[in-house]
Order: sequence, then structure tokens, then C-alpha cells
Amino acid sequence: MSETLQLGPRQGYATSAASIPSNERFNADPDFLAALADLNLAYRTLVSIMFNCVPTSGHPGGSISSSRFVEALLYHSMDYDFLDPEKPESDIISYAAGHKALGLYAMLALRDEIMAQTHPELLPDPARRLRLEDLLGFRRNPTQHTELFKKFKAKALDGHPTPATPFVKLSTGASGVGVAASVGLAFSAMDLFPQDPPRVHIVEGEGGLTPGRVQEAMAAAATLGLSNLVLHIDWNQASIDSNRVCRDGQNPGDYVQWDPVELARFHDFNVIRVDQGLEHADILAAQAYALSHQNHQPTAIVYRTVKGWKYGIEGRASHGAGHKVCSDGFYHSLAEFEQCFDAKLPRFSGEPTDQAMENYYWELLQVIRERLRANLGRMKILGDRVAEAAARLSRRGRVLRADAPDLAKLYDGKSMRPEAPPAAVVTKPGDKITLREALGAVLSYINQQSGGGVIAAAADLLGSTSINKVNQGFPEGFYHSARNPRSRLLSIGGICEDAMGALLAAAGVAGHHLGAGASYGAFIAPLQHVAARLHCIGQQARREYDGTPCAPYVMVCAHAGLKTGEDGPTHADPQCLQLLQENFPRGLAITLTPWDPNEMWPLVIAALQKRPALVAPFVTRPPETVLDRAALGLPPPAAAVSGVYALRRADPKKPRHGTLVLLGSGETLEFLQKVLPRLDKEGFNFNIYSVASTELFDLLPPAEREKIFPETHAREAMGITGFTLPTLYRFVTSEAGRRMSLHAFSRGHYLGSGQAHKVLEEAGLDAAGQYRAVVAYARAF
Repeated sequence: MSETLQLGPRQGYATSAASIPSNERFNADPDFLAALADLNLAYRTLVSIMFNCVPTSGHPGGSISSSRFVEALLYHSMDYDFLDPEKPESDIISYAAGHKALGLYAMLALRDEIMAQTHPELLPDPARRLRLEDLLGFRRNPTQHTELFKKFKAKALDGHPTPATPFVKLSTGASGVGVAASVGLAFSAMDLFPQDPPRVHIVEGEGGLTPGRVQEAMAAAATLGLSNLVLHIDWNQASIDSNRVCRDGQNPGDYVQWDPVELARFHDFNVIRVDQGLEHADILAAQAYALSHQNHQPTAIVYRTVKGWKYGIEGRASHGAGHKVCSDGFYHSLAEFEQCFDAKLPRFSGEPTDQAMENYYWELLQVIRERLRANLGRMKILGDRVAEAAARLSRRGRVLRADAPDLAKLYDGKSMRPEAPPAAVVTKPGDKITLREALGAVLSYINQQSGGGVIAAAADLLGSTSINKVNQGFPEGFYHSARNPRSRLLSIGGICEDAMGALLAAAGVAGHHLGAGASYGAFIAPLQHVAARLHCIGQQARREYDGTPCAPYVMVCAHAGLKTGEDGPTHADPQCLQLLQENFPRGLAITLTPWDPNEMWPLVIAALQKRPALVAPFVTRPPETVLDRAALGLPPPAAAVSGVYALRRADPKKPRHGTLVLLGSGETLEFLQKVLPRLDKEGFNFNIYSVASTELFDLLPPAEREKIFPETHAREAMGITGFTLPTLYRFVTSEAGRRMSLHAFSRGHYLGSGQAHKVLEEAGLDAAGQYRAVVAYARAF
């Protein structure tokens, strides 16, 4: 016997376009609907042309099935300024479904062409436009050599969207990252404009809802109260491998046993179902209802559509494939446009060389342009709608809240200097503190100075990782847009490193927030790698687009190293640094590996002021006694900002025994406190270096790097680290030096559990093991 299980109370509502009362239903002007229909026909034709002429690359099916609700957004439902793609108070459309990039580019290019023909006075600067000419660059590398690409200076449009394209804020398309990152955009907009936040319209399909990080992100959106978020779901049921992704009525799904309406309702979204998801009238009615019926919950509009609608190939066969180049099927897909627009699109003949295909592509684009001009009356209806979107935005009068976060003091180079730590972040010699606490104090200071610019989250580890210190001086508890809007702690689904990284990184792209997410290094480094990589790609693209410096995200790799030994090898992970160190283009990511808590301020400030997209501090769990550096003859903590620095240089007047490179807190402290005094007593004479940040070191000029750490020292060095051997490769370059180096896997196995000193002993990284290895190295030197 089976009982009916009903969901508990929900704050959101559920309805359908067909159920909207007549007195509340938006009824579009017939001329506007006719103009949208013409536009959609031109759009579907352009999608087919683009796929054909690349050739045969892109995703036509989903680009088509989502097209009509995107048209409704751009020409009616969104308030934005076409003249200024970067205006912070504008509504945002975010293609979480990055594979629909073909459709995004076609949509933006058609809008640009319409505005060029009907409102040329509203055209942005050429660099901030996406023209029909730029479609010649779809899926082309910047080195493309063909004549028209070079003649028109076409933009190289990536296969999935990046901020190199006007109006695009994020790099998306990888396994659910786009939804989570778009939630970050919505949080930022809500926090900066709480009285009337810009809306963030997310475009995704049901297949794109299946990744786990999307479930995490949806949970976060509802829990944070992001009522300015609208998730537009293109429910076409087709993915790459399946034509029934979700359960559909009584028919089980190939992948999941929910449908998008149920999923959104489960996560407490407002839900509006549009059964006729390809009808502009119903689409417009649903969007109007969503925008006029606000509570404190996000909204999902679920459109039932057909992938590849009227393309000639439907379902999964049109996902990342389409008609063969210049085939009968391709030409048939153009027939409706030819008939309705009284056009004759040319047919290709000859050898399909790159140049010949580009010439043909341009011929087809010119016909599209000419036929739009021939229908200028209907195009003007659409152009007027885009102009009205800017007028509506102006009338709204959206303004930043008076006490909005401002990170200027962090980046001005004067207010916060690496060599001048405030008293609040300095620990006296002899006192005990953890590296994670020291990092928390630094981030807390930045937050105080920026008026709440630092936002933080943890995988159910706020206190354990000390990231809760970020919220000192702000209201206790988690952020909620209505109930607790000034808290700086975000609840992101619980133990959800995946969504956390994407959300917090994206929250910073508007320039007012610095996201900091914390978990075990063992988990956060691998689980956030995809989101971090896409953030780096997006920030690089944005920098190339308009020169905006990167917006950093701080990935706090907490409980790093072998001294988390009681948790065992599942948690005390030595491999996490290797996943990030030197694994990104130079300058985009910076790892930090301090050993002294007082190095935290100079390293974090120096790293953030380099404006990378990612800063990853590796911080340990147990408290350590702060050493008296002056008494030990060690350089001050600010020396760490060079990335590598000499703890000691060999006395040139005495016989030298080689070079030692130390990487990692626990191992360095073990060496300085217990091994070095014994070596000194026995008369050994070494160069001894500490690696505080490989990437900060690599950002120095070559001559300065050579002065600090000569290449000859790398060729002779041995290393000691609690991480993996490859993290030393940059500084220990000889095979002999690497064989003699100590690392977490020196004994060839994952280490067991136990107190910190016992785990170090098992690895040979305790004082006795280090001493034996160093002496053996010195004797062989």
C-alpha cells in the first residue's frame, strides 16, 4: 500500500500561463506579436546558416527551442540600456546553457542589426556591439586568416559564451556552473540594489538542471531569498543521448524521475508552467505575471518546447548536430524564410574551402540584412521596444544603496599595504594561533574597511575554517534578502563546495564584492576546479574586452596538510595544492602557502592587489606557536611577498652543503624549531628557502627572480614538503635533488590516521626524518 507524499508548506506559488486570470493576463499587441514571429523566422534561418557555414559546428536544436522566450525577454520583459552593455542597474540575461551560444550570438546580432536600421543613434561603440559581421567569427580562433574575418575585424566568438561578448557577464556551459554562477549575479544585484534589484534571467534546459551543483544553487537561491532571479527552463526533453531526460507523466525519464516543474517547486521557487512554450502570447503572459507577482522567492518559468522546432531535425539529433553542409536538408530549412520574406538565398557551388565557405556565409548574411531592411515597419516595432527598455530602466531610477560595499581601499595601493599590517592581524611571538584564524582576521579587516565587501560561505564549516570571522561587526546569522540583508555569511545549500565556488566567484564580477569560500583543501580544490577555471576564463575575456581588472575569488583550502592527521588520508590531503599550483595561465591564479601566521597579511594583500581571478590560501588546522623571527635571524614576514625568499643564505666564508627548499607550514616549523638548531650545532652550511607562493614568485621580473633564488640553487636543491613532489619541481630541478626530497608520498603510500606528529613520522617528515634526509643530502653534495 502506498501513501501520497505531499510537500510541506512552501513560500512560493505555482500556476500556469493558461490559469492566469483574464484580468491579470498581459495581452500583447497583435502587431508586436507579428513582428516577433517575423523575427523568429529570421532567427531560425540565421541559426541554420551559422551551423552550416562554420561548418557544421554548434548546437542548433536548443538554440531554436529557447528562442521565443528569449525574444520576449529582450524585446519586452527586460529593462536594460542597449547603448551601455555594462550598466550595473540593467537587467541581465545569463545563458547558463552555454551550448546555446550559437543562438545567443544570432539573437544579439539580429538585435544589433535591427537597432542599426531603426535607431542608429542608440548604437554603442563598435567594440561593444555584436554585429552580423561578427558572426563570421563564430567558433573561430583569433588567428583566423580568412579575408572577410580580417576585413570586418570580426570578433572571435567562443563556442560557449564568455564576457568577451557584450552583455555577457560569465563564462558558462560546463556542467551546471552557469546556473550557480548566475545565482551569484542575482545575489550581487540584490545586495547592491535592495529596493529595486536588477533581475537576472537565466536560460537553461532540463538537461542542464541535472548536475548536482544546480541542485545546490537552486537551494541557495531560495534560501537567500533572491526574488530578482528568474530561471527560464527550456523543457524540450532532449539531450545528447536521450529524448526523454525527465519523467514525463507516466513515462519514466532516462536520467531523472522529476520534471522541471516539480524540481523548481521542491526547491521553493515560484513556478509558472507554459504548456505552449513556443507561443509568444503565452510566453509574454507568463513573464509579465512573474514580474508583477513578487514575493521573496526566485521564480522558474517552465516552457514546454521542441528541440530543433521547424529546423528539419528534431530532438536529440539536433542537439550538437544538424544538416550536412549545403545539403538538401539545409536548403529546405531556409524555404520558409524565402517564402515569407520574398527572398532567394544563394546556393553554394565549388570546393568548400575556408575562404569559399566564408564568402558564401557573408552572401547569406547580406540577404538577411537586406530582407530585414525591406520589412522595416515591423523591425521598427522591435527597435522601439529596445529603446523603450532603456526608457523604462531610466524611469525606475535604480541606485546603489547608500552604504554599498566598496573595495577601493583594498586596491588603491595606499590604504592596505603588504608591508604595513594593522595591529588587528599581527600575532606576537610566543602566542599560539592557527593559519586559518590569521586568514579570517585578514578577511575580517578587509570587510570592515570595505563596508561589507567580503562575502563568505563554508561547506558547513564556518567556525571550523574560521571563515566566520568575515562577519565580525555585521549582523549574526545567514544572509537573507528580507530578514537579514546585512549579514555577510551566505548559506549555499549546506555541504556544497561546487555551487559555492561558482556563486561566490560570480558575485564579485560587478566589482563590489570579494567572495571567500572555505572547506577542507581535500574537497574544495578538486570540487571547485571547474567553477574556478571558468571564472578565470571569464575574467581573462572581460579584461581583454574592456580592460577591467579581474575580480578575485578566494578559495580557502582549509585544514590543509598532514597535520589534519586525525581525520585520516581522506581529509588530510597532500594532493590538493598540486591541483592548483602553476595550473592556470600566469597571473590568473595565485596559491599561497605561508608557514607563519604573520605572513598571511602580506601574502593575501599582495596577491589580491595583483588582481588575479583566483587566490587560493592553504591554511592548516592546529594552532602553532609564532616564532620570534628576529631572534632566529629570519627575515620579517613581509619578505614572503616575493613568493620565494631566503630564510638563510649560506655563509660564503665556510664550506657549503647545498640548498634546501621548504614548502608547507607543518614541515617548515618542524625544520626551524627542531632540525635547524641541530644542523647549526653540527656546522652545516645551507641556503634555506621558503616557498610562500609559486605564482607571486613567477610574477617577478626574471632578473629579480634570479637574484632571490638563483637557478644554480634550483639545480642543486633538495626539498621538504608535506604536499606532493611535483609541487617542488619548480624549485628542485635535478633528478638527484628530487630523489632526495621529502614529500607526503616519499614512502609510496597514502598515510594513516593519527596525531599530527605521528603522521609526520610515518611520512619521514618529522624532525628525525628530516634530519636524516638533509644530512644524507649534505654528504652527497
